[in-house]
Parts: sequence; structure tokens; C-alpha cells
Amino acid sequence: MGALSHIRVLDLSRVLAGPWCTQNLADLGADVIKVEKPGEGDDTRHWGPPFARDQNGKETSETAYFIAINRNKRSITIDISKPEGQELIRKLTKESDVVIENYKVGQLAKYGLDYESLKKAKPDLIYCSITGFGQSGPYSRRPGYDFIVQGMGGFMSVTGEADGFPGASPQKAGVAIADIFTGMYASTSILAAIAFKDHTGKGQYIDLALLDTQIAVMANVSSAYLCSNEIPKRWGNASQTIVPYQTLPTSDGWIIVAAGNNSQFRHFVTAGDEAHLADNPLYSENPLRVHNREQLVPLLEAMTRTKTKAEWISLLEKAGVPCGPINNFKEVFENEQVLAREIQISAPHPTAGAMKLVASPMRLSETPTELRMAPPTLGQHTEEILREKLGLNAQEIELLKQNGAI
Repeated sequence: MGALSHIRVLDLSRVLAGPWCTQNLADLGADVIKVEKPGEGDDTRHWGPPFARDQNGKETSETAYFIAINRNKRSITIDISKPEGQELIRKLTKESDVVIENYKVGQLAKYGLDYESLKKAKPDLIYCSITGFGQSGPYSRRPGYDFIVQGMGGFMSVTGEADGFPGASPQKAGVAIADIFTGMYASTSILAAIAFKDHTGKGQYIDLALLDTQIAVMANVSSAYLCSNEIPKRWGNASQTIVPYQTLPTSDGWIIVAAGNNSQFRHFVTAGDEAHLADNPLYSENPLRVHNREQLVPLLEAMTRTKTKAEWISLLEKAGVPCGPINNFKEVFENEQVLAREIQISAPHPTAGAMKLVASPMRLSETPTELRMAPPTLGQHTEEILREKLGLNAQEIELLKQNGAI
């Protein structure tokens, strides 16, 4: 029994932020019903290649994007534009503890599926809305996209090579961090609302915005500006306040060196047979190394190019210098620590056979997460859910099919 096995979630969200949230809840044991449009489904079902391959190596129709964020959920297809579909949502809401959606502001009100409408059917409902800019403010009705929010929220202004270096320009993250962090905050908010409901019996409305989240997760960078009024800059893979705390080239790739104090710096350059750098009055203290980084870093790069990535990692680990490789994903999943932690898992799937997945990182001793099912095919559980949750018979289900409601 998972920690949330008593919780029922009706998931009206699509793409990434909402599904990331509900996958977290599902991994913790919640019964998540994913509502999708008949014949189309979640947008990410079509965001390929790449696609999962079956046991014969043949591509299936299951996209890697959809697979990443929809395990442990059941899929039901409902057309919410039809009155019969809207009624099904209302009935399923009565059987749920949480509803989550990421439609444009006001869009679900047209169908009577907004919070104010649905709480009439279930007064203690927890209802979470995820949008680009929130339910209030001049941008509230704008569509919100992760890439745009990474720019608007300041992330791209501090990400990318520093001005004056080759390739200098603002850069987005390699994954949709605004979406993912918003999903994480949504998970936390919903858990807090569940705890409050357990204590008071009251539900509530949760308003999550990608832009709010992006600014919040800038953490010390946002705080640095508020404290100093100085606009933070891009530093590439280097640190503004610590040197060396950056990527450095080796003879066959790159490593990360994070020498956070003078002792670690000395051990680093000693391992590279350049101990004199630690005694140099220009580099002996971290503030001096920061001030003189333009002279020091080329010397460090010349030193690290003399050995391979593996040689440096071995030397620096023995010397107690924080370091690490920059792995490609083949190297990630072959890493001994990753193998020991069993991060790669698999689950049986109707079309892909044994579908490879990434395990939840949440490790709970009494209520561990469990892989109960692979990401569902479109509408895989429609009839099952209608029978189980609403008590519909075969004739009633067939009628809903005929009028296009499911």
C-alpha cells in the first residue's frame, strides 16, 4: 500500500507540468485517472521520434516523451466539449479527492468544469490549476510555454557562456525546467492541501504558474539581485564566486572540478604536478583566484589536458577534490552507482513489451514507491473506469461511444 493509496486523482492535464505532478502522486500510490481527448490523447503522444521499440526492435507508436511522465496512471477518453462528457467529469469528480488541470484561464468554466462549478458537486474538492502566468495579472490569459518562461523568468540571462567568450549567448536548459519544477510545486501543494483537508475537512483551490515558479527556483540568484540591485550575469560553466568551480578539458573529454576551498585547490594542482600554482600570491586565496581567473584558468586547462577524463577522476577522488565526469546518457545508465540504485526499471506494455523507464527517486522506508503499470495506451481503461467508478453497464457505455462522448 503506497502512502497515497487512499487518494483518487482526476487528471485533466496534458503535456508536462501537470502530468509530472500526477506521476509523482501515482508513484506514491494514488489512483490517477488520466482524461484524454478521444482519438487524439495527450499532445505528447505525438511528440516523436524517438518511439519505444518492441521485443523485435520495431518502433511502436509510444513516444519517449509520453512514456517519461505517465506511468502508474489509467487512461480514459472523454470529450469534454459534449454535455455527456461534461457530466462524466462531474460524476468522476464526486469519486475523486483531487482534480488537476492546465487549460487556459477561463476555458473550463465554459463547460462547467472549473473549481467553482465542480466544488458544488464535491464541496471538499482539492482543485489545482496550472497555467503559464497564473489566474490573475495582466498576462493571465496568455498561453504559457516553458521556453518563453525560462527567458522571462531570468533563467536564460544567467545561463550560457559569459560575454566575451566564443559562443556567448543566453541559453535555455536542456530540459523543460519551468514545467518540471511547476509540477513538483504542484505535487507539494496538493500534499499540503490533503493534509489540511485531513485536519479540517475543507478542500481548496491551488493556483500554480510557470513564471512564478521559474523566478522562485532562481533561489540565490534572485536573492542576490534583491540584496544588491546588481544584475546577475552569465558565467557559463564557471562560478561567479569560486575558482576553480567549472568544467575543464581533458585529453578525451571534459570533467567538472569544484574546489571550494584553498586546501582543495592545492590538492588539485598538486595532483596535476603544478603545486606551485597554490603558492603563487596571485592564486593562493579564493578571492584572488576569482579576481585573477583570466590568467589562472588557461593554466589549469593546459594542466588538465595532459590526462584523460578517467585518469583525472581517479587522481582527484584519491586527493579528496570534488570532481565528476560529464556523462552522455549511455555512460549515465552504465554508471556503477546508477546500476546499484536500480534507476532503470521496466514494465510490461501492450505494444512495447518490456518498456524501459526511469525509477522514481523518492525512497520511503515504510511506503516505497511501486511500479504498478506502464504508461497507458490511449483510452486503455475507459470501460474499466466507467464500470468501476460510475457503475455503468455495457449498454450505457456503448451509447456514450455512439454519441462521441468517450
